[in-house]
Amino acid sequence: MKSLSILRHAKSGWDAPVDRDFDRPINARGRRGAALMGEMWKGKGWPLDWIIASPAVRVTETLDHFQPAAGLADLEPHWERRVYLASAATLLDVLRETGALGDHLMLVGHNPGLEDLAMMLVPYDASNPARMAIEEKLPTAALVRINFDIDDWSALKENSGTLDAFIRPRDLDSTLGPGID
Repeated sequence: MKSLSILRHAKSGWDAPVDRDFDRPINARGRRGAALMGEMWKGKGWPLDWIIASPAVRVTETLDHFQPAAGLADLEPHWERRVYLASAATLLDVLRETGALGDHLMLVGHNPGLEDLAMMLVPYDASNPARMAIEEKLPTAALVRINFDIDDWSALKENSGTLDAFIRPRDLDSTLGPGID
């Protein structure tokens, strides 16, 4: 049994004076959201063996706030350049390449790739409100947790996951809802 947690980077600051999208930081709302999601993670007591993350600034800053709040400050992420703005197919390849690396992985990156990956891995089910909410939007700092009945990540296939959780920052604090900075 394997579990994959997909964490989208926290809310970024579009008004930040940067030359490249890669260097865009998170804003105050993003810092609050990332820390709150980390606190939620710690409260759930979910295990985590490995973090695979985009090296973009908004991802590194998300983890700077998420990991201490989650009690995961000592877990060094594996910075994978291919995760930056990757398609779902590329993200699936990255996950498959981890082989038997660990039972509990976290992938931290960007949309639309992460949202597409979640929809690719969890079968469509109109009766599942969480699955339908992901299809509507995977907002910033949201977390999707998917379980798989596999022994090795190389066996990861489309539509093979069971959705365990979909949690948005606004589910934990309404002031982190859309359009609120």
